[in-house]
Amino acid sequence: MYLEKFGRSVKFALAGMALAASTAGAAWAQSPVTLKWALWDLDKTTYYKPLMDAYQAKHPNVTFEAVDLGSQDYQQMIATQLAGGAKDLDIVTVKDVPNYANLVRAGSISDLSGFMTEQKIDPASFGGLVDELKIDGKVYALPFRSDFWIVYYNKDIFDKAGVAYPTNDMTWAQFDQIATKLTGGMGANKTYGALFHTWRSTVELPGILDGKSTLIGPDYAFLKPWYERAIALQKAAVVPSYASLKTSNTHYSGPFFNGTIGMLPMGTWFIGTQIAKVASGESKSKNWGIAKYPHPEGVAAGTTAAQVASLAVNANSSHKAEVLDFIKFVTGPEGAAIIAATGTIPTVRTPEVTAKIASLPGFPQDQNSKDALQSGKSFLEMAVSPNAAKIEVVLNRAHDSIMTDNISIEDGLKEMTDGVKAIK
Repeated sequence: MYLEKFGRSVKFALAGMALAASTAGAAWAQSPVTLKWALWDLDKTTYYKPLMDAYQAKHPNVTFEAVDLGSQDYQQMIATQLAGGAKDLDIVTVKDVPNYANLVRAGSISDLSGFMTEQKIDPASFGGLVDELKIDGKVYALPFRSDFWIVYYNKDIFDKAGVAYPTNDMTWAQFDQIATKLTGGMGANKTYGALFHTWRSTVELPGILDGKSTLIGPDYAFLKPWYERAIALQKAAVVPSYASLKTSNTHYSGPFFNGTIGMLPMGTWFIGTQIAKVASGESKSKNWGIAKYPHPEGVAAGTTAAQVASLAVNANSSHKAEVLDFIKFVTGPEGAAIIAATGTIPTVRTPEVTAKIASLPGFPQDQNSKDALQSGKSFLEMAVSPNAAKIEVVLNRAHDSIMTDNISIEDGLKEMTDGVKAIK
C-alpha cells in the first residue's frame, strides 16, 4: 500500500494459477493491462478483493490497482480527480444518486446504453433500478450493490432490560418506545436505546416511506415531525447527541461494536462488517440480530429506503473495453454470488442469494433475522435528478444546523425549501 495525492492506492498483484481468459478472441484479452479502480473503505469492505481475485482468475493478464479515496469525502475526491480529464482512473465506483448525477452532469462517466444493448444485458435483472438511474433516457452506471435499511440490535441489552426483541412489523412509534426502555446508566456505563448516525438520512428517510414526498423537494415541510422526533429523543438522551458524534467524528459502528447501543438503524451493507468484526473479536456485540426497517403508521411493514452503488467507466479511460467487461462480470450472476458470500446484498437478489447470506457463519440464525432480509417496497434515498448533488449540499447544511440547535426546525426546513427552489 502506498500513498497517492488523492488517496491510498493499493496495488493488487493477484498471483497464482489462473484459468484461461474467458473472452478468447478479444484483441485486448492477451495484453497485460492494469485497471485502476476508484473506491472507498478498501480495508473495511469485504467484497472488493474477492471480486478482483475472481475476475483475474479468468483474465490473468489483468492487474488491479485500487485507489481508496475514503468514504467521508469520496464524492468530492472522485469529482475532483475526473474533472480535469484524468486518464489514470478506469473503473469508477458511484456511491449514491447525488454522486451519480454530479458525474453525469460533468461528463466524467460514459453512457452505457449502447453497451447494454450490444451485450444483451437485460435491464429487468436489476429489479427496475436501471430505469430509475436513467437520465434523458441514458444509463451511465450499472448497479452492483443494492442495500436497504434495516435495524441491528444487541440482544444482550434487550435481555438485560427485559424487553422483547424487535419484530419485522415495528412502527416508528414502537421503535421509540423500545429505545426509551433500553436506555439506562451513566457515564462510561451509559447504554443508549438507539443511535442516529450524523447522516441526515437517519432522520429524514422515514418521511419518504409513504411514497408521497421525495428528498428532491421542492417543499420540505413534510419532514417537520421527523425532526421533532429526533430532537426529542436526543434531548431525552435516548440517542447520543448529534453534536458529540459529529465533533468526535464517531463512526456508527464504534458504539455498536462496544455494546453500548440497543438498536442501530443502518443499511444492509453493515451485515458483512459486523460478522467479520465479531469473528475477529473487535465487536463486543456478539449476540445480535436484525429486523426490518420500522414503518410509519398506515405504511406496509417491510417498506424501506434503498441505496444503490454502481460501477461506471471513466470517460477518459484508455481501457474502456476491459472496464466494460469487468463491469458486466461484477453486475452479473457471478459477481452477485461473490458479493453475497461476503454478507453484502447484491443487485441481483434471487432466493438463492438471500439464502447464501442467511447461511453465512456468524449471521444470526433466528428466523426473525432471516426474514428481515426480504424487503418490501423500497424507495431510493434520493430520486435521480440532475441537481441531486446541489440539493444534497443544501439539505446537509440545514440538517447540521437543526441537529446542533443553531436554527429552529421551522427555519431549517424553510432554508431547505428556499435553497432547493433557488437551484437552477
